Amino acid sequence: MPPTHAPGTDYGVDAPGVMRNLFLIGFACLFAGLLLPRVVHLGPIALATRPSFLWPAFFLISEGLLFLLYVKYGKFRHRDFMLRMHMWSGDEQVLDVGCGRGLLLAGAAKKLTTGHATGIDIWSTEDMGGNAEAATQKNLQLEGIAAHCTLVSLPAQEMPFADASFDVIVSNLCLHNIYDKPTRSLALDQIVRVLKPGATALISDYKLTGEYADHFRSAGLNVTTQWGSFLTTFPPLRVVIARKPA
Repeated sequence: MPPTHAPGTDYGVDAPGVMRNLFLIGFACLFAGLLLPRVVHLGPIALATRPSFLWPAFFLISEGLLFLLYVKYGKFRHRDFMLRMHMWSGDEQVLDVGCGRGLLLAGAAKKLTTGHATGIDIWSTEDMGGNAEAATQKNLQLEGIAAHCTLVSLPAQEMPFADASFDVIVSNLCLHNIYDKPTRSLALDQIVRVLKPGATALISDYKLTGEYADHFRSAGLNVTTQWGSFLTTFPPLRVVIARKPA
């Protein structure tokens, strides 16, 4: 059974342009391989169209289907996988860095009783389809946890929070979208700064996780990593688990 969420919630399509291009180019290759003559002569070159187009078609369409599986099912499973890495007491102050439409934020907020969850994002539509603060707020209301959540519209490198504010910091598929390494380092510094002593950051991404881990180690945090599912996360996601010494 897929993980549940409230009726009417819409957690968007991650990187919609990437999924679209995988299917468009994949099906273009498929049709070319099926409809073109078996051999096409390009000057002195004889191109065998079936292997030249059908293998890329199979590869690209398969990746598109894996991406679709992640969007419809895998990201809920991966959210639950991340949240199980912390022993929840219910009174935590939680920060979701790059909260998007609130999937991870809502999951964390449902673990709370007296605690509070904060999501920070710039709501880029390039990184997620239909991304908007209003869409996130609607999801939180439909999930019945809006009273336990606050949204902040700022980039991760400009966190306005006081030092040592959060017991748990989570983030999924966010930090790689900060393309400039010095700016990305500022965002990692902010995570370290606002994390309480003894608290944990869970940072999930498909690339640059080694960079995140090295940065946290250099800041004095205890770091381990753990891979998510290779079937239901596409691309495969690795979680950096960084604990700030008490």
